[in-house]
Amino acid sequence: MADSNVTSLFRSTAAHSPSMAALARESDGTGPVDFCIPCNPYFPTPAMFDEMAARLREIITYYPSSADTITAELCNLLQLPPSCVAMGNGSTELITWIDHLMVRESLAIPVPTFGRWTDQPMETGKRVDMFPLQESSGFALDLTQYAEFIRKRNTKVAVICNPNNPDGGFIHKQALVQFMDAMADLDLIIIDESFLEFADAEVEPSVVQEAMLRPNVVVLRSLGKNFGLHGIRFGYLVANPALAGRIRSMLPKWNLNAFAEHVVFILKEHGAEYAQSLQQVRRDRLDMASHLSALPGLTVYPSQGNFLFVRLPVGAEGTVVRDRMLTEHRILVRECGNKIGSSSRFLRLVVRPQTDVRRLVSGMEQVLYGTRRGAAVPELGTGTNYSSGTAAVDRLVGATNGAGMQNLAAQALGTGTSGVGMPMPMPVPAAAQMPMQPQPVPMQVPQPQPVPQPQQPQPQPQFEPQFEPMVAAAQVQQMPMQMAQQAPPQMPQQPYGVPAPAPAPMPPQGPTPTGVPARNGLTAAQVRGATSPNGMQNLAPAPATGWPNAQSWPNAAGMGQAG
Repeated sequence: MADSNVTSLFRSTAAHSPSMAALARESDGTGPVDFCIPCNPYFPTPAMFDEMAARLREIITYYPSSADTITAELCNLLQLPPSCVAMGNGSTELITWIDHLMVRESLAIPVPTFGRWTDQPMETGKRVDMFPLQESSGFALDLTQYAEFIRKRNTKVAVICNPNNPDGGFIHKQALVQFMDAMADLDLIIIDESFLEFADAEVEPSVVQEAMLRPNVVVLRSLGKNFGLHGIRFGYLVANPALAGRIRSMLPKWNLNAFAEHVVFILKEHGAEYAQSLQQVRRDRLDMASHLSALPGLTVYPSQGNFLFVRLPVGAEGTVVRDRMLTEHRILVRECGNKIGSSSRFLRLVVRPQTDVRRLVSGMEQVLYGTRRGAAVPELGTGTNYSSGTAAVDRLVGATNGAGMQNLAAQALGTGTSGVGMPMPMPVPAAAQMPMQPQPVPMQVPQPQPVPQPQQPQPQPQFEPQFEPMVAAAQVQQMPMQMAQQAPPQMPQQPYGVPAPAPAPMPPQGPTPTGVPARNGLTAAQVRGATSPNGMQNLAPAPATGWPNAQSWPNAAGMGQAG
């Protein structure tokens, strides 16, 4: 696999890593060891794959049953009423329809997180209020501060990913229910439980039962990730019959493929194997975290997903580590520099069997330390001017305060591949390396040099009615520009992990207009490290979680079942 091919693949897919099919085409036809795509490595079993292969001609030749038929079978398995469930061709299809049908003007989301929760609403002109998770607290989500952030911004829709991607942070069910009670007046609360099957912090972590009884809660769940079948593209949401029916009525009658139907109908025969696969992933997660934590200078954050979020040692740069792991060791890792709220110093590593983990650790030792274990090597002078994507996205978000611009994500990707980005960190002497198994602390990085500001369309003032119909786009474009012109001057960009200057108190008023920086002068990209410490009186912070030792597992519906 040539270095130039690797560079080309990653630079042309700045929104995500290249697909395994693309990587295989650039090699000898076989892909690398995959620590990038968060997939269950133990399910389906080899016998199940053999059975599907034997029926391949039948599966791909004929039309599948209707989505209603497949949904009814899934609901029979999960013990859920079909009227409360909508199945989609992957979670991204459901996220798209949720955005189009249920998000009016603004959406709040903690970052870093799954990119479609930020990109999708911005692409349709919504304001996205990004709540920065703090590295100093291990990227744990404080629900009290998040609720206060939503109130100050007057956001209409709130999203929580539990566990969160990429850090694996987990919130207990009781805390989530308390949050839903406090936010009962929002248009919508979305709980994304795509990775909840791998959690073992409590017996019944899902809030699907509460969602069916509430007027403004939607729970999103995955099947492809849990069943190790990303390529089939299927997931589902759970909500009260009105919300679920609204989504279901917009989906095509045959939006699910024949492979998805086949898997759903054979799952009831393989419940024991599925339970065993989840238990093995959890054991592997502890083992993998232990091995990675032994690498000097590498920080591993607690996770309840089937992946681990790690911070590289000082002096190591994620794109270089990623490319060397792939070209020298045929191992694919997820570099997180293009995730808003993260940087290229972070990797997300999928939990895999111990044999693969030993290969991963060996490769990372050679890439990070060379022949001198304990001293991270500086980045290579390859002549390739990488841009992780973070700087480009932050410039666009900062220019609009997260407000919608048509094709904003596409512009970010186009800018991110232009070769103009954040300067690479300078090598740090070995004496400055972090000790073994460090606790999460704020990063100290060199002050970035000024980056040329890309030409942006001047953000237009957006009329934000409280309950009246949205103004047509043509009318908005005709509105005067005084609002945008009177925006306070931008404050200097703060390095990630370094607290920004304390802003003045937010006056008690309505939502911040589009184009006006949040928090009286700070944009969403600049507000990192400066969230208010004051909590709401009627909402307790979410309890901290470490490495759980629960001996039970949630089934596909999230309900407790002995394992």
